[in-house]
This record gives sequence, structure tokens and C-alpha cells, in this order.
Amino acid sequence: MRYLHTMLRVSNLDAALDFYCNKLGLQEFRRIDNEKGRFTLVFLAAPDDDAEVAQSQKKGRPAPLLELTYNWDPENLGEARSFGHLAFEVDDIYATCDRLMKAGVTINRPPRDGQMAFVRSPDNQSVELLQRGAALPPQEPWQSMPNTGHW
Repeated sequence: MRYLHTMLRVSNLDAALDFYCNKLGLQEFRRIDNEKGRFTLVFLAAPDDDAEVAQSQKKGRPAPLLELTYNWDPENLGEARSFGHLAFEVDDIYATCDRLMKAGVTINRPPRDGQMAFVRSPDNQSVELLQRGAALPPQEPWQSMPNTGHW
């Protein structure tokens, strides 16, 4: 058994791609537009997973990927807490959170511990950011920044 992908429904494909690609840094790997079914699937990969995705493609199905599913007909997705979250490892949690804040993303759970933060996508999916390796030493403004909303 091997992990293939996680599927998330998105209500606005452009906003979702802006968040996942332009702000988080994922890369579009493949796109499928299905006119009969009236949906678009966009498969994304983390930049550090390029080699693993390319190698897995030789097995018939690329992995590990994030699949964004956009149904062309409007629907209210709500906020399902049963989903949990996506998790991405980052080289510098403080620099990543700073870049996201400057891009207009709310840091729901700041990286006070130098190790973990949470943000939300435009469709309210929770995204966990984890520091690669050991936690960074606590520093401001993160150390004293309160939580915003929930994750």
C-alpha cells in the first residue's frame, strides 16, 4: 500500500490555487477538466516532493499529491471539522508565516514554540505548518501573538 493523494473540495478554484500555489508554494502537477461531470481536478505537489512524485508516476499513479476538486455548479461547502488538517514541513516556520501574513493569510495558531503553526485555506480547510528538524528558538512577534479563530 502507498499513499496517493488527499482530495479537498474548493468553492473558488482561482482563490484556492492562489492560496496553495502562490502563497504556500505548491506546484500544479496535473489538471483534468471534465465537461460531462462539470468539474475540474487539479493535482498539486510540494516542491520538495518533485522527485518522489516523478518516481511514483512510473508505478502508474503519481503520489503524494493534493487533489483540489472544483465542481462548476455552485455549492455551499460549509466547514467540516471532521476533515482534520493538511500538514506541510517548512524550512523556516517564522519566515513562512511572515510571508503568508504579508500575503494576507491569517495565522490562526502562531508558531509560538518555533515548531508549529496553523492557517486556513479560502475554503476554511485547516493547514498545519511544521518546522523541519528541531524547533526554532521562540521569538517575537510570534511568541506573544494570540490565536485567531480556530483551526
